[in-house]
Amino acid sequence: METKVCIIGAGPGGACAALQLAQLGIECIVVDKAVFPRDKVCGDGLSGKVLTILERIDKGIGERLQQAAFKMDSWGVTFVAPNRIGMDIPYKPDYQKSMNDPRGFVCKRIDFDNFLVEELKRRPEIRLFENVSIDNYELQSDGYLLSDKTGTFTVKASLIIVANGAHSAFTKEVAGIKMEPEHYVAGIRAYYKGISGLHPDNFIELHFLKNMLPGYLWIFPLPNGEANVGVGMLSNTARNKKVNLKKLMLDTLETDPTMKERFKNASLAGNIDGYGLPLGSKKRKLHGERYMLVGDAGYLIDPFTGEGIGNALYSGRIAAQKAAAAITANDFSDTFLNAYDEEVYRILGPELQVSTKLQRLIKYPWLFNMLMKMGARNKQLKELMSCMFHEVDLRKKLGKPMFYVKLLFNR
Repeated sequence: METKVCIIGAGPGGACAALQLAQLGIECIVVDKAVFPRDKVCGDGLSGKVLTILERIDKGIGERLQQAAFKMDSWGVTFVAPNRIGMDIPYKPDYQKSMNDPRGFVCKRIDFDNFLVEELKRRPEIRLFENVSIDNYELQSDGYLLSDKTGTFTVKASLIIVANGAHSAFTKEVAGIKMEPEHYVAGIRAYYKGISGLHPDNFIELHFLKNMLPGYLWIFPLPNGEANVGVGMLSNTARNKKVNLKKLMLDTLETDPTMKERFKNASLAGNIDGYGLPLGSKKRKLHGERYMLVGDAGYLIDPFTGEGIGNALYSGRIAAQKAAAAITANDFSDTFLNAYDEEVYRILGPELQVSTKLQRLIKYPWLFNMLMKMGARNKQLKELMSCMFHEVDLRKKLGKPMFYVKLLFNR
């Protein structure tokens, strides 16, 4: 088969790229090694960014997501500092006035990813191949020749968008991006039923407990009385301190005074599974001759909150726009695709920088406690953090001198 664009991976980043290309009238091939619906170990949180970007591609996708029964509407995030001072950050200021228009959701990845795959199947411009693993990448003068192990499935593409996740062989072998423990989080996830004390508006919870720094415990409410509960910690810390994350989580739920009370009637549903999070706490080269890296394959996960889905969607859409420009110019060179990196870091860069600074703060509990105390009282600081989950474009805020004046005087 031949195509202008082949997308490797049909998860959120790859699906978003394909849907944006379809919207621009460009045909593409999408290949994924899984058969959908398939599960994915994840925190299951969809911040306000997700709906924002899907609506920008096509209002209809946003409407169908809002009507879907598999998700729970969520209105924000609760951060809890080591001193147990909590701060509620809504995805949208004054959200109580528009409860019919939620910005964030919590839903299992098996359902959300399958929703996106069903959206791909709606579009005649997209050819989706499931249960196919691309194992060989051969760069030729006129494009990439992609094939599976046996060589029975082959695609010739002028350009490839690589969106096959945190363990992408292409990212390691071709793009040369290796896992660095100081820019990588080890995580575990479990599903519980019957947890008490969940937020009435389904805020997701991030608990920065002393025994977990520089990491945190999360509790994300789900439909049917379930919640996604997990722990994430920087890989180098987990390795150096020889931390067993599973034991740490179970011990905390049993012995921590607050958690013990909230989990006393809770039961574990299913297994405790582990996964890795490649963080965007370091700027990397996300493209090369005839390729662009999207989402987790491009190490774009938020270093503070651990959110990857929103950033995957943003990078997927930008990759599609740059692919369209490359097709028009008939230029798929490393130099031409430099515009992709520039746009990704222009839009996501300021937020990734703020998150990296916050991530470093949590190594110092007293400093993090102080920030939470300030944030609980400071309207500007709250709004800044709210933007990180909804608008994305922090440049507008951070570029205005008045913002810092207001921040200082809490106006």
